[in-house]
Amino acid sequence: MGWTAPHDWHRVSTVDAHAEGEPLRVILEGVPQPEGDTMLERRRHARDELDPLRRALMWEPRGHADMYGCLLTPPVTSGADFGVLFLHNEGFSTMCGHGVIAVCTVVLEIGLIPSTEPETALVIDTPAGRVRARATLDSGRVVRVAFQNVPSFAADLDARVHVPGIGGLRYDLSFGGAFYAFVDAETLGLSCTPSHAAELARVGEEIKRAVVDTRPVEHPTEPELGFLYGVIFTGRGTNPGSHSRHVCVFADGEVDRSPTGTGVSARLAILRARGELGPGEPVTIESIVGSRFTGRIVDEVEQGGRTAIVPEVEGRAWITGRHEFWIDPRDELGSGFLLGR
Repeated sequence: MGWTAPHDWHRVSTVDAHAEGEPLRVILEGVPQPEGDTMLERRRHARDELDPLRRALMWEPRGHADMYGCLLTPPVTSGADFGVLFLHNEGFSTMCGHGVIAVCTVVLEIGLIPSTEPETALVIDTPAGRVRARATLDSGRVVRVAFQNVPSFAADLDARVHVPGIGGLRYDLSFGGAFYAFVDAETLGLSCTPSHAAELARVGEEIKRAVVDTRPVEHPTEPELGFLYGVIFTGRGTNPGSHSRHVCVFADGEVDRSPTGTGVSARLAILRARGELGPGEPVTIESIVGSRFTGRIVDEVEQGGRTAIVPEVEGRAWITGRHEFWIDPRDELGSGFLLGR
């Protein structure tokens, strides 16, 4: 085909993947590099200057309400391989576990970063901090990725909140690269299954608003990390050997199809704080679609006057496509839209 897009159309190239069901659109070309000496500064710049491109790539007609993506950047710390900013339907997140698993798979399988077998180590700069990953490879394919997340901690156990229309509710607040409120789905008459996805999304947004309206959410060392990213419903695992199941409702009502890597990290911190998990003990968490991440505690550190864990989370990802998107300046809907938001 000899067709060439007009010169005034904006072109963006991506490689798409998913990690245990949750999408990741890896932007390779067509989005300017955000400015800043730290990843938090770059996140700020992207939020202020690159949001139209985020909407065009995450929202319809090129994406959907539950789309997720990332932008690769040069590293900001010595020895890191690259930096990454994660984006979703609402903005730019601070850290993403499924995103780390998927982006490592992409950069190694398409050759952006040289790989060695049977294992390749990667160091990644994120707005939440430095993340170390190791990918297991076989015949050039990434079989699985494990990453050591930023220090994670339980901020408040057995907290209470009144949710309009629901009543009093118990939750745990924990940080795993972002803050989550953990709620037992069964106490609300819900299950962590696809048939309850819409109701979980609706109730999750109500709980998130109630928590945000009634308490501060503060990180001990970095004020920009002090916000509630989402609500994670917990339920019973269905597969042999699974500890439990997660359904994460985050950003603007997105429902994570994976078990949520940062959520698994935060859950490990809760289990450790309750004395239910020791260092090195593996915990397998299912997602709403039955896929799994396995987490374990590899270390304990002090952060901001509190004890935090260093969690390791492991999962799998697959490349799903390569895309060249065009943004026609005449297209009134091409800048992106969402229904029901």
